[in-house]
Amino acid sequence: MSKKVRVRFAPSPTGPLHIGGVRTALFNYLFAKKHGGDFVLRIEDTDQNRYVEGAEDYIVESLNWCGISFDEGPNKNEKFGPYRQSERKDLYKQYADELIASGNAYYAFDTAEQLDAERKGHEEKGKTFIYNWHNRERGRLVNSLVLTEDETKAKIDAGEDFVIRFKSPQDETLHLTDIIRGNIKIDTNVLDDKVLFKSDGMPTYHLANIVDDHLMEITHVIRGEEWLPSLALHKLLYDAFGWEAPEFAHLPLILKPTGKGKLSKRDGDKMGFPVFPLEYTAPDGTVSRGYKEDSYFPEAVVNFLAFLGWNPGTEQEIFSLEQLVADFDLARVNKAGARFDPDKTKWFNHHYMQQQLDLDLAEQFKAIRPELSDIDVNYIALVVGLIKERATFVNDFWDLSHFFFTAPTAYDEKASKKALKEGTADVMTKVIELVNATDDFTVENLQTNIKGWITDNEIGFGKVMMPLRLALVGALQGPDVFDIMYMIGKTETVSRIEALIKQV
Repeated sequence: MSKKVRVRFAPSPTGPLHIGGVRTALFNYLFAKKHGGDFVLRIEDTDQNRYVEGAEDYIVESLNWCGISFDEGPNKNEKFGPYRQSERKDLYKQYADELIASGNAYYAFDTAEQLDAERKGHEEKGKTFIYNWHNRERGRLVNSLVLTEDETKAKIDAGEDFVIRFKSPQDETLHLTDIIRGNIKIDTNVLDDKVLFKSDGMPTYHLANIVDDHLMEITHVIRGEEWLPSLALHKLLYDAFGWEAPEFAHLPLILKPTGKGKLSKRDGDKMGFPVFPLEYTAPDGTVSRGYKEDSYFPEAVVNFLAFLGWNPGTEQEIFSLEQLVADFDLARVNKAGARFDPDKTKWFNHHYMQQQLDLDLAEQFKAIRPELSDIDVNYIALVVGLIKERATFVNDFWDLSHFFFTAPTAYDEKASKKALKEGTADVMTKVIELVNATDDFTVENLQTNIKGWITDNEIGFGKVMMPLRLALVGALQGPDVFDIMYMIGKTETVSRIEALIKQV
């Protein structure tokens, strides 16, 4: 690639950043870093009616949490700034006027009522209304193609509302190229004359993003497949301005877990998984779950997102961000939609859980459980080391380890029936003797003394180990019994066995 690679992620601040948007940002980031290029964040806030306060901050925080921070953007290295389209609006009118002057665009004064009447008239005849070559100069529509120059100027001077529409060519075949989807042919007769500039003085997405991509020297536009129908217009706009178009790549949709339809927040609510990177509180107070708050690791989120639509062509599934940069290739992005698998996301998180330092996990665990506030974090870290293999999230730790911190107050009914037999009290009394006789209170010594006694007396292991576990845990679960005894100490071990004997 002769020119320096420059890509952009251009979300609208209309609410929380969907996980599909994060995937788009990630693929842009990976492509830029792979080729030594720049990753740009641009805020496309031309639709002021849908603007949501705080949404831009949420977008930035989400990207930073995922570790895919931008090189240029609002308040950061603004050499092509400003990076909010609302702060660039005076710029767009100039380019809209340039298209008018070159004959590639025109003023349209049609009211909403007039356009609605046209649509209804077409529907009555079983047709679909498209504002284009077919009807734009037939007199029913009010635009500068049918009005004289003086009439057009008079309407503008009188303050009549108008939009600026692109003049789509007639009877042409466009030959387009998409890195992922290959060659595409479009008959220009089916294109409508899109609005480029609105009556409120703001550009539409189509004009603003073309102008900004050109001025910011964007070389590759990597975006979701929902923008594929706009590719023809965008290429025509580049041609109309006489600019070199960037290369385009349209990413596949992220599909529902069923594989049918686009993944939505409703799917997450129904099936119990987040679809946003961070927790989000809407203006009406509604709270949406986030991957961060659900105890996902950002490395796991990035790893599973990379596999939604891309694969490395090998069996490898675990990739650090640096490995993804090295191996990423747009040629290996699929055309077909990528099915979202909640269980697979948990599988990734479980893997990254095992890579974390026990002390780091202990600090996270302590922060979310008030019961641990007075407990030494180093002790908690030892507990974490024993139970994290069975955990997927830090949120799972308490259920897996509460007995390391508090004695059982009740015993699982099913487990009690299985573990407590005639003679259990006598057996447990003997275990107390063995525990008290173990001066050097280590896992190895406890194991040697208790298992040795069981073997020497030819007692079934279950008759001893099941009630012992029940005494310590309150259920027949948890890590090795001798690890638990060592961790809680001799005094607490004896106290819990005595409590079970009283229960028997």
